[in-house]
Amino acid sequence: MGSRNVKREIEKLRETIMRHDGLYYVQDSPEISDSEYDKLYRRLKDLEDAHPDLITSDSPTQRVGGGPARTFPEVRHLAPMTSLDNTYSADEIREFDERVRKNLKGERVEYAVELKFDGVSASLLYENGLWVRGATRGDGEKGDDVTNNLKTIRSIPMSLKSASGRGAPKVMEVRGEVYMTRNSLARINMEKESSGEEPFANPRNAAAGSLKLLDPGMVAKRRLEIFIWGLGHYEGIDFKTHMEALDYLEDAGFKVNPHRKLCSTIDEVIAYCDSWEPKRDSLAFEVDGMVLKVNDLAQRERLGFTAKSPRWAIAYKFPAQQAVTEVKDIIVQVGRTGAITPVAILEPVQLSGTTVSRATLHNFDEIDRLDVRIGDMVYVEKSGEIIPKVLKVAKEKRSGGEKPFRAPGKCPACGSALAKAPGEVALRCENIGCPAQIKETVLHFASRGAMDIEGMGEAITSQLVDKALIKDYGDIYGLKFEDLKGLDRMAEKSARNLVEAIERSRSNEFHRVVYGLGIRHVGERSAWLLAEHFGSMAKLKSAGIEELTGIREIGPVVAGSIYNFFHSRENLKVLNKLEAALSRMSQAKPRAGALKLAGKTVVITGTLKSISRSDAENMVRSSGGTASSSVSKKTDLLVCGDEPGSKLDKARSLGVKVINEEEFKKLIS
Repeated sequence: MGSRNVKREIEKLRETIMRHDGLYYVQDSPEISDSEYDKLYRRLKDLEDAHPDLITSDSPTQRVGGGPARTFPEVRHLAPMTSLDNTYSADEIREFDERVRKNLKGERVEYAVELKFDGVSASLLYENGLWVRGATRGDGEKGDDVTNNLKTIRSIPMSLKSASGRGAPKVMEVRGEVYMTRNSLARINMEKESSGEEPFANPRNAAAGSLKLLDPGMVAKRRLEIFIWGLGHYEGIDFKTHMEALDYLEDAGFKVNPHRKLCSTIDEVIAYCDSWEPKRDSLAFEVDGMVLKVNDLAQRERLGFTAKSPRWAIAYKFPAQQAVTEVKDIIVQVGRTGAITPVAILEPVQLSGTTVSRATLHNFDEIDRLDVRIGDMVYVEKSGEIIPKVLKVAKEKRSGGEKPFRAPGKCPACGSALAKAPGEVALRCENIGCPAQIKETVLHFASRGAMDIEGMGEAITSQLVDKALIKDYGDIYGLKFEDLKGLDRMAEKSARNLVEAIERSRSNEFHRVVYGLGIRHVGERSAWLLAEHFGSMAKLKSAGIEELTGIREIGPVVAGSIYNFFHSRENLKVLNKLEAALSRMSQAKPRAGALKLAGKTVVITGTLKSISRSDAENMVRSSGGTASSSVSKKTDLLVCGDEPGSKLDKARSLGVKVINEEEFKKLIS
């Protein structure tokens, strides 16, 4: 393969992997299985290993994982939370052992072998024996502070027990895996499907999504659990081996999985891994492999790390399980974002310890690619997924009576015409009044970044929709006190507070209204640009594709989504309700003297004490500036809060002016 072709393939792989990283880590909506992702990643890594001159600092192989979400404060880990390289065979395990022994120059090596849980990593910080903070892994250096959500996991001790005759360490960073049991996941997915929502794709997706919920009360209902598997930074205590540390943690009150073994040879390691593959379905939780770690901590210190992974540990991934069965029918489901997903109804078959009767087909292009038909015999795979996927058709088993399936032209839930955005494969229903999507669109409309209707959370919204009190977010402004006080867990005071919150939202700024509409691809930044450019809903509704793409930062995909939204008859009916109810359907032009940040690019980092980052960015925009998420040579100003991280270092190296929160507020006041 020529160097030019190699470069093109590497760039394409990076683009694909980063897209799936965004779907998995940011949106919690994966489209491919773990094994498919691993194949893409391994191909990229092999090409980069063969052509190191093509490695770039932003390649997925040079990072640990997705960045922290924006809804929680960022905190820095005391020691990095690195990821593990994967192996898939006994030969690759032996190659790992050879590298370890070569670097340790013939020293005796023992391995601690443990189950690899299918969940999401978390870090718990203890100071003088008391739990002070819990965080997600995030990008490995910094994560989200989700202490209140982790507190709902009752197996996490608030204070440490006296263990092994040792006092409480001065500082101890404990690492573990937050997970959900099979039964809990099945219960939650049943509730989601009954309310028209998409089920969680796998246990890790469920755990990650639950930790990002803003309401700890809702997190508690998810019944998350955690296994502790190691330590990060610690002071005032010492250990010689990993197994000794695990024994201490267990004695100190942590939930440590008992299925671990100390192996003195690599043959013993492989045998223990092989013994668990047929037994993994007997567990109450999902595992997708085993983890091998050098037991001696001093040896680990000498082995060190690569750019992203420890040289002293590796993961062994179990092969995906497959079965052959018949496609009895193909149906379509409407997801919360309007995506139309085809699902194969299967002749029930045993797979990974459960009876499988459905498999996702992802989209209609996938049906064409596989050439799957009703009546076909197909291979299905379940690799940690709750809804397995169809791998391929057993075409040699066809009888001739199989029936091709055609994509629908209308939404099965509301009858609206379906649309496909340029460059996308998914068909979507763009009717914001579609019953399959209504709860999610109402929650988005009422969210803090949009109309900020305090009190209209998931439980209240579900009741309003289920009782037919609202059919879309345009009906919110017709709600009365009498409608609300009869809802479950809605006392008179709460009902009056919600009515007042709805009334307050009537005068919200125009850009909040635009963002609240829930137009695909239109975030807070895009909503601000649209409000600033058009100035009124009337002008925005009548905009053509050419005018939309002429706005800075609005590309053809976003423009197409906006145009389709405002050319839907169903959506225009809802907009008519809003225009009758809201007083701010136009943008108030700021006074020239108020634009104190006109033409300047501002980045906000760290945790601000008196305002949220979203509000601060809106203040930048209302003062004529551009709010950016990354520091570059074009950055004019960095607003620095608590625990700023690497952005502060980069700003200083580039000579960017740095101010604190009080200076920022004074500047734009």
